[in-house]
Amino acid sequence: MKIPALAIHGGSGTAPNSIRDKRITKIYLDALQEALEAGFYLLKHDHSALETVAKAVSVLEDCELYNAGKGSVFTANGEHEMDAAIMDGKTLEAGAIAGIQGIKNPVLLANDILHHTSFVMLSGSKAMDFAKEQGYEFYPPSYFFTQYRYDQWQAVKGSEKIKLDHSHGDSTFGTVGAVAVDSNGNLAAATSTGGVTNKKWGRVGDSPLIGAGTYANNKTCAVSCTGYGEYFIRGVVAYDVSSRMEYGGMSLEQAVQEVVHKKLKEMGGEGGLISIDSQGNIYMPFNTEGMYRGMMNDEDSFTQIL
Repeated sequence: MKIPALAIHGGSGTAPNSIRDKRITKIYLDALQEALEAGFYLLKHDHSALETVAKAVSVLEDCELYNAGKGSVFTANGEHEMDAAIMDGKTLEAGAIAGIQGIKNPVLLANDILHHTSFVMLSGSKAMDFAKEQGYEFYPPSYFFTQYRYDQWQAVKGSEKIKLDHSHGDSTFGTVGAVAVDSNGNLAAATSTGGVTNKKWGRVGDSPLIGAGTYANNKTCAVSCTGYGEYFIRGVVAYDVSSRMEYGGMSLEQAVQEVVHKKLKEMGGEGGLISIDSQGNIYMPFNTEGMYRGMMNDEDSFTQIL
């Protein structure tokens, strides 16, 4: 394959009836295309893989149709608690945030944690204190309000039920992510999500957890996951792909197929991931009905749902 290269996802799952609408489908795919073009522009102009994945994910966070940033789902308290992570495959440095509110682009805050602290993860109100120190603007709840997400919450409000973006029957696509390799062969990964509808008690999924939903290592690959986070956490999925390559001698294709179609399925987990290695090989397997995804290099590009 050819480097540099970029792959992105907008979540795995089953498509609700609205997605069958060609107009709505076009909006989803246009957002993917915009993210690909914005990220690949940086790669073509000698920016790093780390800068690239931050840019691509931030574009998807600005699209209200995806469950990240502006389109984040409602918690049981009617709020928006967002998680994100980013990792540099060259240095193994990472930044992550969990349970933050009012931040337009959580992935950029995660990136600032990587660059401006000695920590990996910050959470809740204290993470927001860090954001204030970094000069972030805090957006009101109205910025994150979308009627569709509100209606999702109303359907389960007051119950113990949660809505997963990939659940069968009534779902949308959600968690967003990006993986990239730059012209120097350096890898990076980033993931951002609003979590699950009607979540309680500060629940945190796999997206901001390094090794579970996000991982990058120049020796092996970069991975961003999407699906039912609890299974990805228990299976340490993103790192498992890398470890199968590093210690088991598997190719990237072999590793992701084993993890997504065998390990996750045996656990009862649903979802998918995007992955890339230092040669620009890209694999994006999923065990759900579909997954919004796209890739771009000098020779090829596509955006796709199913």
